[in-house]
Amino acid sequence: MQVALLRPVRMPVTTDTAAANVQPAMHANCIVCGQCNGRGLRLEFEAAPDGSVHAEFDCDAMFEGYAGKLHGGIISAILDGAMTNCLFEHGHPGVTAELTVRFRHPVQTAQKATVRAWIERCSPPLHVLRAELSQDDELKATAIGKFMDHSRAG
Repeated sequence: MQVALLRPVRMPVTTDTAAANVQPAMHANCIVCGQCNGRGLRLEFEAAPDGSVHAEFDCDAMFEGYAGKLHGGIISAILDGAMTNCLFEHGHPGVTAELTVRFRHPVQTAQKATVRAWIERCSPPLHVLRAELSQDDELKATAIGKFMDHSRAG
């Protein structure tokens, strides 16, 4: 049974050029999106007109848990990274305060998957985001995360 993909709340992407520099400056070695981390996933997130971000990635077998299945910790990290990058796009560098992941179906290795994240609501210094991971047009995992502004996280 296929599950309908969730839809983001429409929020325009920031045009603040400083926001575009937040990710490389603060996350260069991030395991999910850091381009300087030779062992990381190096996901490249793209902004969509509705304010969400998305990235496509290969589910390399080096990240499997059970045979042929992507490890749940990797799935959680990817969902968390997508939400963080969505905040970057909107000029709000944040740190994860709470993360709830729902694993709906196994994510197969050796197949491409897509992650997408969007802001549900902001009430600075707290931001609530949602993310989803899909593969072969099937929703595999979803997450809701609460993020605190990086400057207030200490």
